[in-house]
Amino acid sequence: MRHHLYNPDFQFVKPPEEFNKYTDREVLQYCLGATMYMPGHRDFTEAILTHKYPGLTAMIMCFEDACAAEDVKRAEENSIHTLDVLSEKLDKGEITYAELPLLFFRVRNMEQFRHFTTMLRPEHVKVLAGFNFPKFNTRNGEEYYTYLLELNEKFGEVLYGMPIIEDKIAAYKETRVNELAGIKAILDQYRELVLNVRVGATDFSSCFGARRDVEYTIYDIVTVRDILSDILNIFTWEGEYVVSGPVWEYFKAKRSMRFLELPKINIQESLLRREPLVSPEADGLMRELILDKANGFIGKTIIHPSHINYVNGILAVTREEYEDAMQVLDTSGGVIKSSMSNKMNEIGPHHLWAKKLAARARAYGVIENKQSYLELFGTD
Repeated sequence: MRHHLYNPDFQFVKPPEEFNKYTDREVLQYCLGATMYMPGHRDFTEAILTHKYPGLTAMIMCFEDACAAEDVKRAEENSIHTLDVLSEKLDKGEITYAELPLLFFRVRNMEQFRHFTTMLRPEHVKVLAGFNFPKFNTRNGEEYYTYLLELNEKFGEVLYGMPIIEDKIAAYKETRVNELAGIKAILDQYRELVLNVRVGATDFSSCFGARRDVEYTIYDIVTVRDILSDILNIFTWEGEYVVSGPVWEYFKAKRSMRFLELPKINIQESLLRREPLVSPEADGLMRELILDKANGFIGKTIIHPSHINYVNGILAVTREEYEDAMQVLDTSGGVIKSSMSNKMNEIGPHHLWAKKLAARARAYGVIENKQSYLELFGTD
C-alpha cells in the first residue's frame, strides 16, 4: 500500500513510502490514516480486488456497533470468506501486499473475540493486520492483550491490537485520569502489539447528550474536548503512542465531496474563517482535520470513502515543515534560524515534533506548500 494512489499524477517533493502489515511498527503506526469502518456482514472482497477506492489503505470490519446481535454469525462467516479469497489470491501471486489494505476486525467483546479467532487459519493471518478492542478499559484490557499475545505466538505472525477508549469511566471527570493511567499501564506491558490508540467521541458525546452539528468540530463540544485533551496528554507524552482522531459523521452520499475546481487560497485560513469551499460536510471535515493535526491526532476513523482524500491529504507535510524538521534532527543542540529565515528552530524543544513530522513525511509524503493540499485532494 501507498497513500494518495487516488491521485497518481501528483508531483511530490518527496513521495510517500510503501507499507504493509510487516512494516516496522515505528513507521506503520503513522500509516493508518483514513481507516474506513464498515459492517462485518458486508462483502467488501470485490471492492478490495478491483481497487474500487484507490486511496483506501486501511479498513475495519465491525462485529460490534455496526452489527445487530443476530447478524454477528453472518458477519463472521463473511469475514472468513474475505480472508479465504484474499489469502488464496496472495498465495497464487494474483495480488501482492502492495495491493492489500491493512485489514482489522472490531470484535464485539472478549467472548466473541475468542470464538472468531478459533476460525482463523495460518493463511488468514498473513492478510490480517489485527483487531480493534471496543470500550477498552482497565477491567477488560489485560485479557484482550493477553489473548492477543497468545495468538501471535500460536501463528508466529504479527497481529496488532488497537484499543478504543470510549466508555463512561474515561468520560466522567471523577474517574477519568485514574482510568486513563490504568489503561496506559496495561498498554505499556504490550507496547509492541499496540499499533494505535483510538477514541470514540460519539460515545463520549452520548454520555452528555451532545452531538456536534455539521457546522462545528468536536473541539467545540467542551466536555468531549476535555476528554480528548486528557487522552492526548497521557498517551502521547514523549511520543509513546499514536492516537487516531475521532470519526466525522457527515457526508453526502449522492454527491462527491470534491472540489469542482481548485481555488487559490490558504486552505487553513479559509476554513478557520468558515469560508464555504466545497460543501458543509466536506468543509466541516477539513476544519476538524486541521484541528486534529494541530492537537496531535494522526489519522481518523471514517465511515464514507469520500473522506479518504481529505484525511490522508491533510497529513502530508509541506516542504517548509520538512526542512525545519530535518534541520532540527541534523543539529546537535542550541538554536538555529530556519532555512526560510522566518522562525527559530530550537533543537531540544523541537526534537520530538521533528521526529513525529519525519515519520508523517515517510507515510504521507512531502508537498510544496499549503496550496498543494488542494491539488492533492483532487477535483471531480
